[in-house]
Amino acid sequence: MATDFPDQPPGTSCSPHAVEEELLAVARNWAQAIVANDAARIAAFVTEDWVMVSETGISSGKRFLGLVASGELIHWAMDVVGPTRVRVLGDTAILTARVTNTAHYRGRRFDADEWTTDVFVRRTGRWVCELTHYTAVSPSS
Repeated sequence: MATDFPDQPPGTSCSPHAVEEELLAVARNWAQAIVANDAARIAAFVTEDWVMVSETGISSGKRFLGLVASGELIHWAMDVVGPTRVRVLGDTAILTARVTNTAHYRGRRFDADEWTTDVFVRRTGRWVCELTHYTAVSPSS
């Protein structure tokens, strides 16, 4: 069954599976940009007002990009290690996955195993992230 999307030319459609695959490819490319520690490349995957939500509250995506650009935050690895869930709701999509990453912040190593949920919006025909929420995986998982 095909689904029409608002940013596509009239009369075109694509399957929900194709959109899910597109979103997963965007997420993989975004992760590669993060591991490349390239703030400009990372910024191409997010909205201007992208935020991250964690146990400490809401954090500005601009702050994250600034830390990457300055070299204070360096990622060495980022991998999807568990199941993924993609839900497309018109021009909004929600992607949830279990992700591990290794980073250094101001010289200190951090290894994370997290459940992440990214809310993507479709703008000018492409998907960009508006919100990232991450939660540490429980040790009993």
